[in-house]
Amino acid sequence: MTTDELIVEVRDGVGHLVLNRPRAINALTPGMLTGIHETLDAWAADDAVARVELSGAGERGLCSGADVRALRDEVLSGGDYLRFFAIEYPTNAAIKNFPKPYVAHQRGVVMGGGLGVSAHGSRRIAYPDSVFAMPETIIGFTPDVGIALYLAQAPGELGTHVALTGTPINAADAVLVGLADEIDTTEGEAPAGVLEGRRPWIDECYAGDDPAAIVAALERSAHEAARAAASELRKRSPLSVAVSLEAIRRARSMTTIEDVLEQDLQLARTMVPASDFLEGVRAQLVDKDRNPSWQHARIEDVTRAEVLARFGE
Repeated sequence: MTTDELIVEVRDGVGHLVLNRPRAINALTPGMLTGIHETLDAWAADDAVARVELSGAGERGLCSGADVRALRDEVLSGGDYLRFFAIEYPTNAAIKNFPKPYVAHQRGVVMGGGLGVSAHGSRRIAYPDSVFAMPETIIGFTPDVGIALYLAQAPGELGTHVALTGTPINAADAVLVGLADEIDTTEGEAPAGVLEGRRPWIDECYAGDDPAAIVAALERSAHEAARAAASELRKRSPLSVAVSLEAIRRARSMTTIEDVLEQDLQLARTMVPASDFLEGVRAQLVDKDRNPSWQHARIEDVTRAEVLARFGE
C-alpha cells in the first residue's frame, strides 16, 4: 500500500517504509500510522520480506512527531481525540513486537512520535545530524509513545532529565540513553556526547520523586548547565513536569511496551483535553508567541492529588 503520505515498497527482500510528508518533517497522521501497522501485519507473514527499513522523505529529518495541531483542533471541535492514540500506540507495540529485523534510519529531526516509530525497532541507526527529543512538557503533555520504557532505564537520572526538560540530544547521547543503537559515520564524524559529562549533577539534582525539590536543587547548583535546566523547567507546564516525573518513576517497574503504552493512554485521556495542552499547542505551534498561560504558575503549586488524578487515582 502506497499513499501520498506513506510509501511502501518491497525490493530484494527488504520492505521499505518511507514517511512522505517532507514539508512537515514527516509529521504523523492517522493514515500513516494505520498504513504502517497494516503493512507490518502483512509483512510479518510474508516470506518474501526478510526485514523492514524505515526512513523519512526530505532533508530535514525522519519525523517531527504527531500532528498535534490537528489533535488540538479535534479537542476544540468536540471530536474523538483518543482515536489518534488508539491508532498510534498499537502501531508502536507492533513495531516493538515485529518478528523480523526492523531497521530505523533516524536521520535529522527525530522527535515525539518519530521516536515512537523508530526507537522500538530492533536496530536503530542514528547519524551525525540526528537531533532527538521528547518535547511534550512544553505543550502541556507528557513523553508518550512508550519511550518511558527506555528513559526510565537510562543510566542514573539521564532519562529523567531528558523527559522533563525536553532537551534535544545528539546521536551519541541518544545511544547513551537507549533511544538508538549505533551511529552511521559514513557521511561524517559522530558528535561528542554531552550528557555523560553532566551526569554527576544530573544524578544528584534529579534524585527523588518531588518535582519542586528537583527544580530547587537545579537552581542552587554550582553548575551553569544545571541552572539552565531549571530555567527550562520553569518554562514548561508545571503539571506536565510533575506528571512526567511520576510516569518515569512508575515506568521503572514496567517490563513490557504494553504496560508503558497503557499508562500513556491513561495520561492522554486526562491531559489532552485539558487546558495546558490546548494552551501549550497554541503558544508553540498555532500563534507561536511562546508565551503560554499554564494552569499553575509554578511547579510548587502542583499538588500530589492533581498528579495522581491524571493516572486515574
